[in-house]
Amino acid sequence: MRWSEVLRHGDEVVVAVVEVAGALIIFVGALWAALRFVVVGLRHRDAALFTPIRISLGRFLTLGLEFQLAGDILRTAVSPTFTQIGQLAAIATIRTALNFFLRREIAQEQRQVGQAGRGSPP
Repeated sequence: MRWSEVLRHGDEVVVAVVEVAGALIIFVGALWAALRFVVVGLRHRDAALFTPIRISLGRFLTLGLEFQLAGDILRTAVSPTFTQIGQLAAIATIRTALNFFLRREIAQEQRQVGQAGRGSPP
């Protein structure tokens, strides 16, 4: 086995580990949010109680997407082709936009929770 093959195989393993970590983070976050949704939904009917669950899910999604983007970057780090660079640019743009809007929504939800906690109308 040549050195370049060892590096390529090692890169594939690292990419797979990072992508699996991202997928697991998203899965765990979705599972946690679903369980909390059921528990809170059975106990209370107040929609405001679901906001912290949405904030937490958004954080899991953001973190998971960051890991997925890291995997894409690692995949193209070793001798990328122009096609791979173009695909990375498109994926990075989409994931960055998703993260931007998720973070904005999380911040908005946190402000609403803070206002509700101080007794102000949302």
